[in-house]
Amino acid sequence: MKARILEIFRSVQGEGKYVGASHVFVRFFECNMHCVWCDTPASIGDGKREYKELTLDDVLSKVNDLYGNSHSVSITGGEPLLQKDFLKEFCPALHQEGKKIYLDTNGTLPGGLQEIIKHIDIIAMDLKLPSSTGQKPFWTEHRDFLNIASCKEVFIKAVISLNTTRQDVLKAARLVADVDPGILFILQPNYLDMKKGVIDHCLEHQKTCAKILKDVRILPQVHKFMKLR
Repeated sequence: MKARILEIFRSVQGEGKYVGASHVFVRFFECNMHCVWCDTPASIGDGKREYKELTLDDVLSKVNDLYGNSHSVSITGGEPLLQKDFLKEFCPALHQEGKKIYLDTNGTLPGGLQEIIKHIDIIAMDLKLPSSTGQKPFWTEHRDFLNIASCKEVFIKAVISLNTTRQDVLKAARLVADVDPGILFILQPNYLDMKKGVIDHCLEHQKTCAKILKDVRILPQVHKFMKLR
């Protein structure tokens, strides 16, 4: 079996709870979403379909060469759960080598998560707000996904743009609270809107969410400021 891989590299985690930690990133090619602000357009398959088809041994070898004292292997994309059959082999192999697995996902494929959940350590789940993404809503999929993910260490990221509505943010906060109000909820300002007042929007949304959830933070994409991948 082979996987469609865009790139494998070592860097620091630039988003979410583990910002600053050293990770080896395995970026899977293709995505089932096409968010208007996507910061990895080469990975979603809309334009040039340039990727490498790698075997399990190929990927493990590249990860091992880079890993060193890294915190985790970050499985990202695109949307890695589109290649769940490969992950069923890849993730157990990583665990056998004593490596921690960090899944970065758009949170819209609960069926895929269910098939590999036992092999995952940390889940960074995007909650895709339709007013931010320009895509259709995925509220039901997100709810089902979070119910499955809640048996593991999980936190939420929600990208906030100038178009994000209070209604969407409130609905997202309530969705998370229905599963566990203690789940970390991160408002991630859209990097493209940083100089256009998006932080003020985040501060207002934080006040809204803090009435429902116990831990709501505003955290930008730190790797962008450090000019790292």
